[in-house]
Amino acid sequence: MSIEMIVPLEVGIACRDLPALRRFYETIMGFSFVSEITVPAEKSAASGLSADGYTVVRLQTPYGERIKLLASRTPPRAETPPAYILDRPNAAYLTFIVADIDAAIATLRAAGIEFMTGAQRVEARPGVYLAFCRDPEGNVLELVQYSDIAAYRPDLKKEGQ
Repeated sequence: MSIEMIVPLEVGIACRDLPALRRFYETIMGFSFVSEITVPAEKSAASGLSADGYTVVRLQTPYGERIKLLASRTPPRAETPPAYILDRPNAAYLTFIVADIDAAIATLRAAGIEFMTGAQRVEARPGVYLAFCRDPEGNVLELVQYSDIAAYRPDLKKEGQ
């Protein structure tokens, strides 16, 4: 028996500066605002998210996934990220499969985002290009471009096929 999912995956991101991170994901990444909800302390402690209440902003990608930006009333302090993603236990990152990785890199660099992989894409294997960066709060984002997306995701048929 497995868990039956009924909607696309949603990812929660804990943040310190909710308005700034929301601006980044809406303006630079192109996500749409869905909702903003404030949860009081008496409800948030039971959830395991925060002892003193929190605010959650839901944003949706053009493809239908949602990201939840969550900010406690008492934001955690910033941590210095390790040099390599896998040097941190429980490391996680968001992967965005894009049509034009060079254009995506240029857009993010123009917004002041620095890339962990340098200013250019990296060819991970023939026809697969990637680049890693951090959002304004240090969350790791991966951009990937496949020369043959149909070979990578044959389950995603284009409309009309």
